[in-house]
Amino acid sequence: MKKLIVLCLSICLCMGLLPQQIHAQDDKTKQEPAQNAQDLAPSAKAAYLVENTTGKVIYAKHETDKLYPASMTKMMGLLLIFEALHDKKISWDESVSASEYAASMGGSQVFLEPGESMSVRDMVKSICIASANDAMVAMAEKVGGSNDHFVAMMNDKAKELKLSNSHFMNATGLHDPEHYTCAKDMSIIARALIAEGGEELLRITSTYDAYIRENTDKKFWLVNTNKLLKQYEGVDGLKTGFTTEAMSCITVTAKKKDLRLVAVAMGEPSSKQRNAEIKQMLDYGFSQYAQGLLYPKGTKLKTYTMENGKPSSVNLVTLKDLVYVFEKGSEPKEQKKEITITKDTPPYKAMEAIGTVKITMSDGYTMEAPVGVDQDVEQLNYLDIFMKAFSDTLA
Repeated sequence: MKKLIVLCLSICLCMGLLPQQIHAQDDKTKQEPAQNAQDLAPSAKAAYLVENTTGKVIYAKHETDKLYPASMTKMMGLLLIFEALHDKKISWDESVSASEYAASMGGSQVFLEPGESMSVRDMVKSICIASANDAMVAMAEKVGGSNDHFVAMMNDKAKELKLSNSHFMNATGLHDPEHYTCAKDMSIIARALIAEGGEELLRITSTYDAYIRENTDKKFWLVNTNKLLKQYEGVDGLKTGFTTEAMSCITVTAKKKDLRLVAVAMGEPSSKQRNAEIKQMLDYGFSQYAQGLLYPKGTKLKTYTMENGKPSSVNLVTLKDLVYVFEKGSEPKEQKKEITITKDTPPYKAMEAIGTVKITMSDGYTMEAPVGVDQDVEQLNYLDIFMKAFSDTLA
């Protein structure tokens, strides 16, 4: 009987302690990453800060919540426009005529009249600098053939970019209950736009003011909606947004030395508060993180030998700079390198991608990049194969 009482007391004691142990474990697993220890954007419904080249996340707050993007939507439209420019489907000096529908857009605009024509260059300036809805729809109709088809192209591009929480109903960002995105998706679009648009894009988005229709009696002054261009060193883009439903939003990119960051804030109560919190995010990113160069473009990774290639041995090299981002004071080292050849049969052109290299750093970060050969490689013809076999026989 005494043993039974002791056993019961022991069970009760364990049951009394168990919730406390589980609670302690819960606290541990719920701890935010170091970058989230402070709320850098307390007023935002969602915020996201990443390094541009690698996509390394520095700060995140409700980054996958579905929210209204307002005019940040135009980043997706600009991505399609720059793709069309680089594919030679349109040119900078080509004329674009505004339809009745395009001219009817409300909100931010450059007051295009039905039938009025402007160059692609001036349309893009109007979109990037003044967030002009009428110019955006005119370009949507130019690139897509119709506004509806262009919106379908935007949604197709969202699938291609593997966006998880985005759906577009228009090219402008004017409110629609079914038109939404998230802070993480906005950063992905921004990084794709920067990669596609490059310096051409950033020269425009970093312009604080400019004119369109300069040599006409309808000369129009564009003033950039992104006031951070004059408030924060290194800012050179990208896109602001506001509707009553979306509240104040912004996607910003800034570069200091070799480090380029992309910051997103959504659902802010005012542009003043939005800009203040974006500054906090950028300050944190630039003060705490740095970029390292692991391999410059063209670095030899290994000697690649082929049975059916001429020459039979070439250098396998990186096709772009391989960079990594790390917290200052804790720079990681290369831990593992895996090379996969995806095109194992010549011919190859010099610097043509024939495979990938995947590198794992000591802090767990992984990066993947294309690799190629450093010279042209021909495929062996029948005579080459015969002579090789004959030589091998004699050997």
